Amino acid sequence: MEVLAKSRYTGISARKVRLVLNEVRGMPAQEAMHMLRLMPQSAATVLANTIASALANAEENFDLDRGDMYIKTAFADKAPHRRWRRFGGRGRFKPWIRSSSNITVILDEKDLSLDE
Repeated sequence: MEVLAKSRYTGISARKVRLVLNEVRGMPAQEAMHMLRLMPQSAATVLANTIASALANAEENFDLDRGDMYIKTAFADKAPHRRWRRFGGRGRFKPWIRSSSNITVILDEKDLSLDE
């Protein structure tokens, strides 16, 4: 059974989030959480919160075990940009464009019947 969790409008660009996502895609969820805690990137904390939310959804809504879950699919899409003004010389302003992203994590159960 697939379990979904989304983090929307995070303050980190999708490109930076994808670098961290590529490291944990396909891993068991608990192992990915431990790995993300050791990563220095700020995207790692946001991704860890999203995975924790998906694990909580699996436990509460579907009565699934945390130990049996792995990250089936994870992706980061672009979200709207925020525009800020930084005033420059000669009465002009220089725009600061701050990117944001939407993170989606889909967890699935390991198929234990194939292991035997």
